[in-house]
Parts: sequence; structure tokens; C-alpha cells
Amino acid sequence: MTGDSSAIDSTRPSIARVYDYLLGGKDNYAVDREIGDVFKRDLPGSVAIAFANRAALTRAVTEIVTTTGVRQFIDLGSGLPTADNVHQVAQRRVPDARVVYVDTDPQVLVHGRALLEENDRTRVVPVDVRDPEGIRNHPDTRELIDFDRPVAVMFSAILHHVNDDEDPAGIVRYWRDRVPSGSCFFVSHFRSGNNPETAEAEKVLQATFGRGRWRTDTEIEALLDGLDILEPGIVPAPLWRSAEAGTPWKGGQRELTVWERLIAAGMARKP
Repeated sequence: MTGDSSAIDSTRPSIARVYDYLLGGKDNYAVDREIGDVFKRDLPGSVAIAFANRAALTRAVTEIVTTTGVRQFIDLGSGLPTADNVHQVAQRRVPDARVVYVDTDPQVLVHGRALLEENDRTRVVPVDVRDPEGIRNHPDTRELIDFDRPVAVMFSAILHHVNDDEDPAGIVRYWRDRVPSGSCFFVSHFRSGNNPETAEAEKVLQATFGRGRWRTDTEIEALLDGLDILEPGIVPAPLWRSAEAGTPWKGGQRELTVWERLIAAGMARKP
């Protein structure tokens, strides 16, 4: 989300690279693995958060392209590529879907430039998520996204890196006010659990990156003010539109671990 996009610094941990490591990727350095190993060693089970989040994002993209007419996506704080990126999930079903990825991590931008060479319906915009005006007015965004048509705005595991004094609700509100009716908003967010695991994991993240704020379900829901939150509401990510949750997404088939409950997900629609 933050940092100098001109050079990759292998001596400082990167949010994107730590996440990549936890997902089993190879685009990370020793400093990133050191932080990732804190979670693996001291907070056993916490790696499930990364997988639960990615799976929920994949389901959200699939849901949007198969049940709505939305064909353009803005993925804010997109991170490093994994097996199923937003454009891959969307274009698998709708080949003309368009995706703008937004990130300032230098390594993400390196991958983004490679991505542009093979996909003319995808762009990577190097603007901080806290500068929505800069994102919307970036030439690559303007080239790819038609703001007269509905847009899917994806806040996957990014708003918990935005402190309260940086107005995360204002960031969502900016996009809400500038996309047409029928646009979709997906949010996944670290979820306060009022337990030792939550406190320790939040402490590790804040000590590592100097920022971050885990929020309650009510606070996460408030970020989507003015939008119609779709069923099943703000719920633990593994239960969001998942076969594990049963139908209609109530009463899971198994008990979630404390870690799986620490990432919430929800989707909303602009009326």
C-alpha cells in the first residue's frame, strides 16, 4: 500500500511479500519470511487467514461475473499474483472483463509490467489506496474503466492497513459516490475477536509495518454505509457464499477455527 515504487528494498518487510509467503509463493525475501515465520511458529493456524481471504475474493469475482452485468473491476491493494488473480477468475468466464490493479509495492509493479505484455484488458496503477482521486484519474484507469457503467470495487484485505485517522470510510465513500447504480463493492478485513489470538496477531502486524487497525463486524459494516449489503452480510470469510456455510449461508457444516474467524468478508451493491 505504501512505499517507494522506484526500487525493491529486500531489507524491509513488505505486506505483499509476507502475504505471498504465507500463500506459498516464491516472490519474497528472508526479511519477509522472518515475519511470516512468526505467524507460522508463534501463531499456529494463522496462515489459514490468508487462504480464507483469497478463496473469498475468488468467490466474489465469480459471483459478480456470473450473476450481474458488471464487467470491470478495480482491485485496490492487489498484492502479488497468485494462482487465481481477479483478471484470471473474471476473464475465464467473461473474456472481455477489464481489471485495474492498484498497488505501490515495487515488486507488485514489476509483475504488473509483465502482466501488461500478455493481457491488454488489464492495467496496474501505481497509486496509494489512500489517494482515490489519483487512482481514478490515472491515465491507465481512464483508458480501461468506463465510469458510466457499473464497476466492481474490490477492497480485499486492504482497509485494515488504513488507520482511522486516514479515513477508510471516506475512501469507500469516494468510490461509492463516483460509480453508477449497480456497482459492486467487496470487502475483506481483519476482524476483532476479543481474544488473545487477535491481540497477538494485531500486535505483530503493527510492530512490523507501523500501522493497521482490526475492526469489529459493526465497524466493517459501517465502511459500506450507503450501500446495500448483500446476504449473508459481514461474516467470517470461510462462510461467505461458501458451501461450508450451508444454505442460505447459515449454520456452517463444521466449527471454524479461531483463525478462520479473524478475517471477515462481505459484498454490497450501490442502489
